[in-house]
Amino acid sequence: SSALPSPPSFSEAQGYYGHLPSWPKLVARTETTPWVEPNWHNEVSGKRVLRVAGDHPLTKVWEDNLAFRIHALLDETKVQWTSTDVLRIGYTDYPLHPAPVVLWIGVMPSSLSGTHGVVVAHECSNLLEENGITDVDVEIRESIVSHSAGVGPALLNHSRLSDESMIKVQDRFTALLGVGICAQSTPWVQGTGGFFILEGTNTEKLLLVTARHVVFPPDRYKNELFTQKDSSQLRHNVMLLGDMAFNAYLGSIKSEIRHREYMVETYERHLKELAEKDAPKVKVDDTLSSLEHAKNVVKRLNIFHDDVQTNWATPESRILGHVILSPPISVGGSSGCPVEGYTEDWAVIEIDASKLKPRNFEGNTIDLCTRISPVDLIRMIDPNWSSGSLFYPLDGLLRLKGTISDAEMRKPPESDDYCLMVIKRGTATDLTVGRSNNICSYTRNYFDGEEVQTSKQWAILQHNQKTREAFSAKGDSGSAVVDKQGRIGGLLTSGARDPHSSDTDFDITYATPINFLLKRLKENRIFEPNLN
Repeated sequence: SSALPSPPSFSEAQGYYGHLPSWPKLVARTETTPWVEPNWHNEVSGKRVLRVAGDHPLTKVWEDNLAFRIHALLDETKVQWTSTDVLRIGYTDYPLHPAPVVLWIGVMPSSLSGTHGVVVAHECSNLLEENGITDVDVEIRESIVSHSAGVGPALLNHSRLSDESMIKVQDRFTALLGVGICAQSTPWVQGTGGFFILEGTNTEKLLLVTARHVVFPPDRYKNELFTQKDSSQLRHNVMLLGDMAFNAYLGSIKSEIRHREYMVETYERHLKELAEKDAPKVKVDDTLSSLEHAKNVVKRLNIFHDDVQTNWATPESRILGHVILSPPISVGGSSGCPVEGYTEDWAVIEIDASKLKPRNFEGNTIDLCTRISPVDLIRMIDPNWSSGSLFYPLDGLLRLKGTISDAEMRKPPESDDYCLMVIKRGTATDLTVGRSNNICSYTRNYFDGEEVQTSKQWAILQHNQKTREAFSAKGDSGSAVVDKQGRIGGLLTSGARDPHSSDTDFDITYATPINFLLKRLKENRIFEPNLN
């Protein structure tokens, strides 16, 4: 047998995954092409991008048994692995070049040397070849999988939001999806409200589903069943925005006010210049109109700031509802499920009736009016939009209906590249577009003592752009992941990233498929969960 290659040099280990959201450290790889350090001053050269696996023989055998055999091999070689993903890793400067399929293995930081990593990578490659998979590279990087978390007035009516600045500041207190939530008892841990459900046709109670770890942080609560049996039991309250997040929110309103006040000053100076130059009346009128509009926005922003400070400042005023059901975080759900099933990490919140009125509730709706323009969003989600119907709703509100089947996640019927484009709106990264991978990932969680749990995940990659923008970051936990038709695909729960990264962006986002989640809701006495 040929000698194994040397482990990567320090510069290769640090720079090999340049431009991925968390820029993880390379431990080992089987591909033998020498790495050439790119010119990092070049805006394009050498920047990595993750792509979906697409049509490949590995997709047919990965979930049957091969993934479990890879995991067993890693366990036998004492590797503290955290995730196994199957995808393509290419370069942004070669968008049309067929990037190689890679078995991408994440390991705990500083747990695996480069020398041992090379041995492990080649043993995994040999196992793939024994199963007829001869064209897949194996790469190991340091990466952890972490959760994506970080009686008052009624919620606001979205129809009032007529100006861009008002939309920007008011959406935290509307009943649209993507609002930031936290438990009243742990306001420093924040996530996102996922989606609303009813029990069948019962409109008496409105329920909101999110990730359990958002409202029961594992470092503060035991991992055990929580159920609200009756009104005499102490409520586990959930509220909009923790104290720090609320103060930051007030600061963002003030910042927007200062920005608009600067615009007022600019228009006033411009009017003086026009008067000195005896400018045409049409220019003067246009500037006057812009000035009056800017003054009006400043006035409305100040009123809104005072309203928020008066009516929403106390934690009690921001209480949205209370948890009525949350099973312990586990894998697979009910008995009889595979050992490596999907992650069960969810909680059901009953919304207080005082918070929602018919006039301010739009149902399961995502506001698409963000920093991404309608045209850019259409191009990102539907690259062939010129040849088909446009999905973008006239009012900018994407109303959710139906679910994405597991089969479509693996092979979208209208896609040639096995890629389903999805979106989410979360507390941390707002509205983002991603690519659903067509082959599942697996993650390994380590608990106190020697207990470990391995779970299957629906993996979502960043949109294929020449930026480092991730699909999600810490704080987005609980977000609903949907397609352009408004069908829910899953609940965002976690992601993989380099723990030493200066930000909280994930290289890969993980979600629990909606149909598994709905099944578990039914099995846990949320009868006939109605998404529509």
